[in-house]
Amino acid sequence: MIVKTKRYQLTPKEFIKAGLWSIAKEQWWYVVFPFVFGCIAFLLPDEKWWFIIPAILAVALYTLFWYIQFLGATQMEQAKMMFEKMSYEIDSRQLLIKLNEKQGSPVKWDMFKKVYKRKNDFLFIMGRGQFLLLPYKIFTTDNDLKFVESILNRKELIQK
Repeated sequence: MIVKTKRYQLTPKEFIKAGLWSIAKEQWWYVVFPFVFGCIAFLLPDEKWWFIIPAILAVALYTLFWYIQFLGATQMEQAKMMFEKMSYEIDSRQLLIKLNEKQGSPVKWDMFKKVYKRKNDFLFIMGRGQFLLLPYKIFTTDNDLKFVESILNRKELIQK
């Protein structure tokens, strides 16, 4: 069975939001060290600002770095195709990204590291900063959505 989706256009805002979410999910532990560093301040009352300010700055600058990376990706000429209307064909062999009826690009399932099933979409992670976002609204029926989820479960890609 092949699941054919409706055409969908990813907006730069959704791209940045999903990108930051994926980085936060994969690299959450980069926030733990500055948090622990900031907690040391409560043990040393006289020098507490020397610990709190660098901890806050480290987290803010790290988040800003990734925000700029994803924002820059939306401005690049090579990335313009990501923000065009595309449809998808999904089966047990691959996910086919179709720009139109004649132009498409297959992506084998082994290219994906993991897939997050979120509240309103599937987030397919291919690498750091490389992902594919498929909202549930592009599937024509609930059976299509369940079929895709069963494929992802069989391939052991799905994460909660």
